[in-house]
Amino acid sequence: MSSTDRQEWEAAGSEEVLPSVYRIPLPLPSDHLKAVNVYAIVDGDSLVLIDAGWALEASEQQLVRSLASLGFSLGDIREFLVTHHHRDHYTQAVALRRRFGQRISLGEGEKVTLDAIVSLEGNPEIERMERAGATALAHQLRTDKAHERSPNRENWQYPDQWLQNGVELQLKSRTLDVIATPGHTRGHVVFHDKAAGALFAGDHVLPHITPSIGVEMRHVASPLSDYLTSLQLIRALPETLLLPAHGPAGSSTHLRVDELLRHHEQRLAETQLAVQNGAPSGFEVANVLLWTRRGRTFSELDSFSQILAVNETVAHLEVQVEHGWLSRSFVDGVNWYGLR
Repeated sequence: MSSTDRQEWEAAGSEEVLPSVYRIPLPLPSDHLKAVNVYAIVDGDSLVLIDAGWALEASEQQLVRSLASLGFSLGDIREFLVTHHHRDHYTQAVALRRRFGQRISLGEGEKVTLDAIVSLEGNPEIERMERAGATALAHQLRTDKAHERSPNRENWQYPDQWLQNGVELQLKSRTLDVIATPGHTRGHVVFHDKAAGALFAGDHVLPHITPSIGVEMRHVASPLSDYLTSLQLIRALPETLLLPAHGPAGSSTHLRVDELLRHHEQRLAETQLAVQNGAPSGFEVANVLLWTRRGRTFSELDSFSQILAVNETVAHLEVQVEHGWLSRSFVDGVNWYGLR
């Protein structure tokens, strides 16, 4: 598979991206992203996988076929190193651990979120939409929650090891540095292979899209500030080969980080202009902006994408409040923004 085509990266199979390291895309049925990359590291006579995929039959079957083409089976996986807790990265690791006993490692910052998932604590998204003035989306979420079945949490169990920032993971074949990169999630981590000059970036740095910001089970004060700081941290590293969770592998990490920083700088300017022109809430600002690479209006987005858009807009507005560029007041259950 070529690593240069925007769609070809989703095709089933495996691609050697480093010596004895294989990118394996696994399907994400009904998901906008279509596929997630897991990376199989041949480590002696066993495998270490970075990320695991979504716990679905189609995903597991594809993983079985891809590993078989390399001469391995599911039982040969020794450990999962997971960048963050989202279902397309984490849940298949838990499902396979029940059968094969693999070890799972996850960033320690994700414990707060897993605590909330396991304990079935409410739906914070409803409150976020209400505070953003998105009453119709809040009502839809409330209606959906009233009719949904109790979610199955069997694949949202705790890892065997919580990874701390700065830890060196000594594999048989290589050393990986754990770097905490909060933003997309509060406990997101990346794995830096200094000797190979490569970065297993998870969803922190993606080649074609910007990761969602501000979608958490527990409140995070300023997820966009966290994300921008994490981008600068990665930019300060020596140049690396980008090995992302979604999209083709092999591009420049530095170049893509620079693009992401410019994108958010432009978005901050656009949100400030929207407030200046009379859009006072997160929902109203989101309606003014254009979305996706195709420049779609807010009304053209599906409801799930609208929720992500409102969250991202609020994240940009909150950064401007922090910097003193905008003011915020809380009136009648809604955050209202204005120029200082």
